[in-house]
Amino acid sequence: MHILSRKQNLYIILFGFFLTNALLAELIGVKIFSLEKVIEILPFSISLFGIDNLSLNLSAGVILWPFVFIISDVINEYFGQKIVMKISYYTAAFITFAFFVVFIATKLPAADFWLLLNNEDSLGNSFDINFAYNLIFGQGLGIIIGSLVAFLFGQLIDAFVFQKIKTITKDKYIWLRATGSTVVSQLIDSFVVLLIAFFLFGNWSLEMIIAVGIINFIYKITVAIIMIPLLYLIHYGIDYYLLKDKNITNS
Repeated sequence: MHILSRKQNLYIILFGFFLTNALLAELIGVKIFSLEKVIEILPFSISLFGIDNLSLNLSAGVILWPFVFIISDVINEYFGQKIVMKISYYTAAFITFAFFVVFIATKLPAADFWLLLNNEDSLGNSFDINFAYNLIFGQGLGIIIGSLVAFLFGQLIDAFVFQKIKTITKDKYIWLRATGSTVVSQLIDSFVVLLIAFFLFGNWSLEMIIAVGIINFIYKITVAIIMIPLLYLIHYGIDYYLLKDKNITNS
């Protein structure tokens, strides 16, 4: 009976975690939350490019995207740039399929008993669960296209910059190649999704796109820096895991 090597198992686990987080980030991204409320501080009320009262109102997807890019860098480190590009294409295809299935689900006629059982909220107010279901899952075409294009661009650029920095530094400074690639990729990702979803398909001004994109970019880079210790912890854990495989092979 063939038993998978530890490196093969590692690839399956990393790809599975990468795909799951990317898909979940897309699905939960429709909710906008206030980071100031989470950390219990007053809204920042920032003004940029003539846009006033900007604050840290972010898509719920930002909770998971940092993990996506960390896992992407880890896969790049142990399996190479071509593998990262391959799993990025696969993941984009799977996300597209998921959006298609969700779209079909929103078009299915609701059962009468389901509507009746859920016709009130917890306070006794009238509630249309089918409307709520379609509103949450029925993301606009612009948002879907924008998020997928931004994801692919971000991933491919991240993989390319990661390998360039790794070559220049000769495998030293893991934090530099991981953070550096994230800075470049997220700079593009933060603006591409907004340009497509809310400028090309929406009615946002270019000033609004730039202002909101800068706020999102600052948040993403801050999180990337904060997560550097986690990156090293993952690397140490994987090295130990793969070392045991080598020991078994040599024994």
